[in-house]
Amino acid sequence: MDLLDMHMIDKIYTAKPFYGYRRIAKEMQGAGRSINRKRVRRLMGIMGIHGICPGPNLSKMLHAKYVRPYLLRGLKITHPDQVWAVNVTYIRMRQGFMYLFAIIDLELHH
Repeated sequence: MDLLDMHMIDKIYTAKPFYGYRRIAKEMQGAGRSINRKRVRRLMGIMGIHGICPGPNLSKMLHAKYVRPYLLRGLKITHPDQVWAVNVTYIRMRQGFMYLFAIIDLELHH
């Protein structure tokens, strides 16, 4: 039963990652599933997912300690392997999920 519910939660969350446990529970109930929001919240916790919401406003003075300098400002990128960037993406699969990890060389072409 948990796996079926978790699959349905994953499907809804993949389509609408801004949904929290309350909205996911309502959508599941609307699809005929008998489930309450406490169960959805518990399963989402097990799955390690949560609704996307706005984070703290880092421009406020109280949050200045979290602001990090932009290290590439003013840097001339002139050759390969000088600056790399990474990206991690979650991909839902038929039998679970996987992560795609990409490393990108930021050499600029003139």
